[in-house]
Amino acid sequence: MTSEVIRKLLNDAFNPSLLEIIDNSTAHAGHAGARSGGGHYHVTLVAEIFEGRSLVQRHQLVYNALGDLMKQQIHALGINALSPSEQTKGKL
Repeated sequence: MTSEVIRKLLNDAFNPSLLEIIDNSTAHAGHAGARSGGGHYHVTLVAEIFEGRSLVQRHQLVYNALGDLMKQQIHALGINALSPSEQTKGKL
């Protein structure tokens, strides 16, 4: 269910041309974050808003879009946030 919420929030915030979400939570069973209910996810998204922004700025935008999910439902989040020009250069 969290994957669907992540998808909706990121789609609403960025209108990405590409959005992939990988739920790695089962690989972290027994991990402290998993015990408290937080999942492990990796997202790849391509959106115009990332053009000309630093890696830190891109990550901040994603964290802001996910808001309160970062407090409980998401324990770990890998982010690959690219601009469309970077996607065409094969940085995926």
